[in-house]
Amino acid sequence: MRTSLFAAAILLLCSLCFGQPQQANSSTKQPSPETAPLPPPVVTKHSIRVGGTQLNYTVTTGYLPILNAEGKREARMFFMAYTRDDAPAGRPLMFSFNGGPGSASVWLHLGALGPRRVKMQPNGFMPAPPYELVDNEATWLTDTDIVFIDPVGTGFSRAEDPKEQKFFSLRGDLASVGEFIRLYLSRYGRWMSPLYLVGESYGTTRASGLSGYLIEKGIAFNGIILVSTVMNFQTLRFADGNDLPLVMILPSYASTAWYHKKLPPDLQNKPLGDVLKEAESFAIARYAPGLLKAGSLSASERTALVNEISRFTGLSSKFIDQNNMRIELGEFMKELLRDEKRSIGRLDSRFTGIDKEPAGEGTDFDPSMTAIRPPYTATFNDYVRRELGFESDLEYYILGGGVGRWDWNENNGYADTSGNLRSALQKNPFMKVFIAAGYYDMATPYFATVYTLANMNLEPSLRSNISMKYYEAGHMMYIDEGQLRALKNDAVQFVRSTSR
Repeated sequence: MRTSLFAAAILLLCSLCFGQPQQANSSTKQPSPETAPLPPPVVTKHSIRVGGTQLNYTVTTGYLPILNAEGKREARMFFMAYTRDDAPAGRPLMFSFNGGPGSASVWLHLGALGPRRVKMQPNGFMPAPPYELVDNEATWLTDTDIVFIDPVGTGFSRAEDPKEQKFFSLRGDLASVGEFIRLYLSRYGRWMSPLYLVGESYGTTRASGLSGYLIEKGIAFNGIILVSTVMNFQTLRFADGNDLPLVMILPSYASTAWYHKKLPPDLQNKPLGDVLKEAESFAIARYAPGLLKAGSLSASERTALVNEISRFTGLSSKFIDQNNMRIELGEFMKELLRDEKRSIGRLDSRFTGIDKEPAGEGTDFDPSMTAIRPPYTATFNDYVRRELGFESDLEYYILGGGVGRWDWNENNGYADTSGNLRSALQKNPFMKVFIAAGYYDMATPYFATVYTLANMNLEPSLRSNISMKYYEAGHMMYIDEGQLRALKNDAVQFVRSTSR
């Protein structure tokens, strides 16, 4: 009895001090992920010197919520916004993202646009670790504020329901990134700023799509910058019955063979621009018609065509003939330098790699991707935490890892957002488009972009709204220091001419 009384006294004391103990079936609930408040953004101040002038700027790092029609949060999108401190009212604002789909915004961020960049070798090749960030005197922040967006499934951006797939589609991606832009303009009071988009690779697909999507919601852009462009995926996808990519990539094969000194002397001794003019003419006037009637060519006609393809690609006539005059990208990457036991890069064909089996049919990896991924991954993870003060244990998905199976919402088998861009230009004839293309980019060949623009069915009076510039580098032309400066000059001129 004395033990029971003592126990009861202790229980009463505990209840007075700490409240009633919780039962296993208590109705008390923890906030669900979609209702728990997002952490506040982290704001930091910085400065660099650009051309002898001090540039003071603020970085805002954090999340914006993506809500459904019922107001329930379905995703959180991570962003890093750079604003110049001494800028006048009405300063331009640019939204930036990369591609994949499944790539974070890190490449344009720490490669070209931001005030800090990854230090590579001067030609863009991989440096020795440990890697470092340096001040970027070619930053675009001199002329525009910049918001780097990580779409859902990239960077630190996540869907609240890990099983949710709606964001991993062409339409779902446009809707979520479009909603982010609308919300940012509202929360940060930038509705009256001159507005720009810049995208790279699949980011150009997204930017073109957004231009048409957002104008229907009242958001019009002064300008769009497309870096290494793909709008029509039929120009890229090698497949039986689709010879278009074979024609579109042939000039890029020629530029690559020229760089590696594999062309015949009469072409090799010419400037690259002259070589490409001949290659483009051959691709349209001889190669495309030849593929259309390949089965009906006479023996002499076929031999002549095979020899011409060999002349512009640096590949043997025997190899071309055995492949029925259709050389897909993977075959070219492996074959061009086979005698040197080297393969070449897809993103940047100046890069070379060493495969396990030099005599094998395919490459083991893309040497141009493996050269940049470690430096960008290491430096970003250090930068966002140490310099920007954003702490997270989440993995920052640089490229892949967070995006599920992608729904391309294809039209006749191939995604195409060139119609969105055409629609935006028709509805907003003041919008201008600047396209940057690399001669050594074989992921999004420059001639495929030329073809897409020529076949957009754009009204003649609007064609001058689009300009295009070429760079002697690859998909990420800005990793080359000379091309980085050239791209900055072209981009700044474009912004200045369209923001007034």
